[in-house]
Amino acid sequence: MSPRSALPWPLVALFTAGYLASYLLPTTVGRLDASLPLTATEAGAIGSALLLSSASAGFLLASRGGRFAPRVLARTGLALAVTGYGAAALTDTVPAVVAGAMLGGLGSGTATAVAATGIAAQRDPHRVTTLGLLGVSALAGALYLTVPHLGPGHGLPLAALALTALAVWPTTGQLPATAPHPVHDARGGDGAALPRPRAGLALAAAMLCWSLAQNSLWGVSGRIGLHQAGLSEVTVGVVFAVALGGGLLGVVGAGALGPRLGRTLPIGAGTALIAGCIAVSAAATDLVTFAAGEIAWNTLYPVVLSYVIGLAASLDARGRWAVLVGAASSLGTACGPLTGSLLSAHAGYPGMGLVLAAGLLAVAVPMTAVALRTRTADHTAAARSAARPDTAARYEPAA
Repeated sequence: MSPRSALPWPLVALFTAGYLASYLLPTTVGRLDASLPLTATEAGAIGSALLLSSASAGFLLASRGGRFAPRVLARTGLALAVTGYGAAALTDTVPAVVAGAMLGGLGSGTATAVAATGIAAQRDPHRVTTLGLLGVSALAGALYLTVPHLGPGHGLPLAALALTALAVWPTTGQLPATAPHPVHDARGGDGAALPRPRAGLALAAAMLCWSLAQNSLWGVSGRIGLHQAGLSEVTVGVVFAVALGGGLLGVVGAGALGPRLGRTLPIGAGTALIAGCIAVSAAATDLVTFAAGEIAWNTLYPVVLSYVIGLAASLDARGRWAVLVGAASSLGTACGPLTGSLLSAHAGYPGMGLVLAAGLLAVAVPMTAVALRTRTADHTAAARSAARPDTAARYEPAA
């Protein structure tokens, strides 16, 4: 797909299919716990295994994705997702569910890696990212409203993941059928070294912790609503749907603002606000507090995420840092359900919330520093390019 494409809908669709598994994590883990002979910690571990498989695909493809045609990779990922999630939805045997979930997670991670690489090549990565977040938030919100009315069982959220991957398949026909970077060096990797290695590694490490904190709460949010706040599954589903609707509004706002605020303020201040929301949500004992914490948190989360993804994309136009940072985020997401289960089991939900909030405040510092230093470097590079327009034109992507 050309970097000049105005509306890269195949990338938006792949982004939606790849990210949906993490958005449906609370209902997936909750139904595994309720429908299969599993403890809450074991169900959380299955959720972690699914997302760990997704992260492994990102790390594998970050250095090798340029060898394969985006269309082939995307279709491979979607096929794995359909097969894995579909098989897990149709069986009650725990080992088969685990294997299917991990196979599906590998497919989700592959789809996300293709989307991240393509988004990084766009002239406005933030705009495409916000479109993807809009898609996944809207779809997840609709599913949270629908799934509780379709009956019990662990298979429904897994089937939704499989059907989404199947629905996205036709859009892959618009992706390039040839590898974008066929030339490799003698060591087997892409020829060019990763630019801005310190900033990229710092952002990846911080993003791992950032996602770990977010999804430690998200993985047990359903249980907080059901057991601590005393709500029904239908009510919890409505709260999640409204919260994801708030996320839609947040993403729309982020898309409208675009780069006007830069990246430093949205990432730094946004993460600090999220820390407060997590503490409130984890301590909720009634509908009002639970809904307020979840809605405020889910409104801010995709806004900050969109700027972080845009920041990662700005580090390397070939998308390698975007894929690596995304994989680090998936790794943190993968550890979230199990971490949340263990923390809540030992410290209670309110104690877990305080620990997670403190962790988020700590990682906000390096994330903000990377955004600030990258902005300074970009301004310097832009000034140099303006002074030497002939050199800048030589590296302009072809139409």
